[in-house]
Amino acid sequence: MNTSIHTLQMLFTQLGLAGDEKQINAFIKKHRPLPRFIPLSEANFWNEAQAAFLAEAVAEDSDWCTLVDEIDCSLREN
Repeated sequence: MNTSIHTLQMLFTQLGLAGDEKQINAFIKKHRPLPRFIPLSEANFWNEAQAAFLAEAVAEDSDWCTLVDEIDCSLREN
């Protein structure tokens, strides 16, 4: 059982993006609002590897899932 605790910064780094708070906020601001009918992993701003990672994290209810949901919610808020 993996008991590691991930952070939002770690998730962004895992996705190959800047993981500091300023860059995360800029990313969210740039890409929101994401329409409700578009699944997060199908948004056009992810590359193929990022999209696959996000889809797999949710499908497998992995230890990244909560953070993926956090990004999803942040991108949908106005």
